[in-house]
Amino acid sequence: MTESTAPAPYKKKYRNLAQCVIEHITHNIQTGVLKPGEKLPTESEIMALHGVSRTVVREAISHLQAAGLVQTRHGIGTFALEPPAANLGIHNEAIVTVRDVLAILELRISLETEAAWLAASRRSEEQVTEMAAVLKKMQTGSAQEEGSVNADVQFHLLIAQATGNRYFVEILSHLGTTIIPRARLNTAKLAQDEPAAYLGRVNHEHEDIFNAILRKDPEAARAAMRTHLSNSRERLRRAQELFEAQQA
Repeated sequence: MTESTAPAPYKKKYRNLAQCVIEHITHNIQTGVLKPGEKLPTESEIMALHGVSRTVVREAISHLQAAGLVQTRHGIGTFALEPPAANLGIHNEAIVTVRDVLAILELRISLETEAAWLAASRRSEEQVTEMAAVLKKMQTGSAQEEGSVNADVQFHLLIAQATGNRYFVEILSHLGTTIIPRARLNTAKLAQDEPAAYLGRVNHEHEDIFNAILRKDPEAARAAMRTHLSNSRERLRRAQELFEAQQA
C-alpha cells in the first residue's frame, strides 16, 4: 500500500466522519499518492486509520464510486481511477447568495435533464439498486438535514455515473454540495415552508426520477428531472422576490 498513513496535510472542519474519509482518499488520488489502478487499503485498514466504523467507510467508498474516483471489483478490492480534470473555474466558496444558487440551478437544468435521459437508457441493475438504497437513506434521514443533503448529492452523482459518460460525473463532483440548494441556504425558511413538508415534496420528486430510470423510460426521466430542478428554481425565485420586496 502506498496510501499515506497520516491525515491529509490540511485542516478542515469536516461535516461528518464519512466526509473526512472522502476528503482524505480524494486528496491522495488527486495528488498521486494513490495512482490510477492502485488498490486502496482494506475496509479494516481505513477504519483503523480514521477511527471510524465499517458503515462510515462503506458510505465514503459509495460516494467515491459515484464521483468516479474509485471502482470496486467484488471479491478483489477497491481501486483508484484516473482523477478528474482540473477544476472548471466554479469556486464553491463563492456560491453564497440566492442569486448564485439560482445560477447553479440553471446550469443543472441544462446538464442533468440530459443526464437523466442517458441514465434511463444505459443504467445497470446494480446502479438502480444503489440508487434505491440512497433514496431510502434520503427518506429516512429527512429529519437529519446533514445526512439528507449528503444522500441527495450521492443520488444525483449516481445518476451521472449511470450515463456512462465520465464528464457528467466530473462536473457534478466538482460542484459538490453546491448542487443541493439547502446545503447553501435554508431553502424551506426562505420559501416560508414547513421543513418536513418541503423535504417531503423533494423526496417525492426524487422518487419520480428514480422510477422513470428504473423502468428505463428516458423521456419520463428527463421530464421528472426538469420538474424537480425547475421546482427548486421556482421556490428560490419566489423567495428572492419576497426578500427584495421586504428590503425595498
